[in-house]
Amino acid sequence: MNNDSSSQSWGITLLRVMFGIVFLMHGGQKLFVFRFHGVAGMLTSLHVPFPAVFSVVLTLVEFLGGLALVLGLMTRLAAVLLVIDMAAAIFSVHLKSGFFMPNGFEYALTLLVANLCLALTGPGPASIDEMIEKRS
Repeated sequence: MNNDSSSQSWGITLLRVMFGIVFLMHGGQKLFVFRFHGVAGMLTSLHVPFPAVFSVVLTLVEFLGGLALVLGLMTRLAAVLLVIDMAAAIFSVHLKSGFFMPNGFEYALTLLVANLCLALTGPGPASIDEMIEKRS
């Protein structure tokens, strides 16, 4: 098994792109299908304060954060915002249902930890962040 830094970097890149797609799709569903009003309704049912405001924040963090991860642009910032997003989802929605799916927190925890890894390691190669760093 090859554990050199190049293969590890490409592993991080695959993680970044895959989880970016997941968030892009979830954010896109909120943005284009449920729309802000529908997301605000869901947040209202969860007793989240200021649901109209947080529906916009939640939707844009997932959509734009997912896009940022796919591109590898501002990766660490996007990942930190998505960690916060998933922590909020775990504590406000999933924790009361236990660990296992379909309603438990295992999937949200997986998303949280993957983004924590990206926040700690950075984007890996094949990212806009990497191209910017090489130019400076």
